[in-house]
Amino acid sequence: MERVFFIIGALSAFIGVAAGAFGAHGLKSRMNTEMLSVFEVGVRYQMYHAFALIIAAGVQSKWPSTLITTGGWLFVIGTILFSGSLYLMSVTEVRWLGAITPLGGLAFLAGWVCMAWGAWRA
Repeated sequence: MERVFFIIGALSAFIGVAAGAFGAHGLKSRMNTEMLSVFEVGVRYQMYHAFALIIAAGVQSKWPSTLITTGGWLFVIGTILFSGSLYLMSVTEVRWLGAITPLGGLAFLAGWVCMAWGAWRA
């Protein structure tokens, strides 16, 4: 699982950097300020949780636990739901996609709780 989380985290960071560059250079002239800000929040949280996945790989190696594994997968799910919904909403301006975003936020929160609980129980 350590290798899987590290690889997913590294690829997610790569995508986050690419999305950030795309937003700054490709979307800046095509998108209004509000939607560009929404896009940037998606990039920011994707990067935070890409690093969290890399950390989860190390934590899983040090303190193997199903809680740590669950936390890592919740970070993946959170990134898809949170950042993905914000990317789609900002590009399409379909506002109802914003209703998906809190589900990703809940996945992030649950992931952090699992990580803390897993470390506590180690």
